[in-house]
Amino acid sequence: MRAQEGDTGASSASTGLVVFSILRDSKCGECGEEVGKGSFLFMESGQPLCLRCADLDHLVYLPRGDAALTRRARKYSTLSAVVVRFSRSRVRYERQGILVEEPALHRAEGECLRDADKRAAQREREDVRRAEQDRDLAVRMGEAILELFPGCPPAEARAIAAHTAVRGSGRVGRTAAGRALEKGALTAAVIAAIRHNQTGYDELLMSGYSRIDARNAVRDVVDGVLDRWRASASPRTS
Repeated sequence: MRAQEGDTGASSASTGLVVFSILRDSKCGECGEEVGKGSFLFMESGQPLCLRCADLDHLVYLPRGDAALTRRARKYSTLSAVVVRFSRSRVRYERQGILVEEPALHRAEGECLRDADKRAAQREREDVRRAEQDRDLAVRMGEAILELFPGCPPAEARAIAAHTAVRGSGRVGRTAAGRALEKGALTAAVIAAIRHNQTGYDELLMSGYSRIDARNAVRDVVDGVLDRWRASASPRTS
């Protein structure tokens, strides 16, 4: 089966063949063989097939995790399939790895071994570059926070910036608005820091308050700190 737009949510994984890592026991619609949870199934015209009936049982499984190996193995494999599994928490299919021909995998592994040092050096350079970018963003963000809130202690502004700018955190500082140092995004980061660090908000959540009720309960404290920080700064200390 070719993945189509809208098909079971798995189309984003690949435009080629898709195999499903199943979450519950099933049965092959052609041979009747029981297929256990965690096994692979291929869908054809709405009918589940085991890999043997789907003529895919000669392929070997390569889990995700090594982008270079995956890319090369798929390149050298005449026939391949993407393996996906449904995530109940995220309500979507997520890529788990690929199925490829065994000779293609061996060839890809050999190439990866030969240039492993080169790729490691490249990754190291990229890590250094990203770290420099992250430090620069945090510095600029801290300065922008102090412009918006001149009464905020500089050390506090730096801590807020460093926290919200963490790459991959999903925090407001990593959004497009945050990286652009937009006022709304920076204010949201400051409010979140005040709420967690200077109120009893976290304790209220732990005691059973809903997020909305807890926010309402600490709003006056948050607003008071914001008002003080918006005021002209007193002599700063680092």
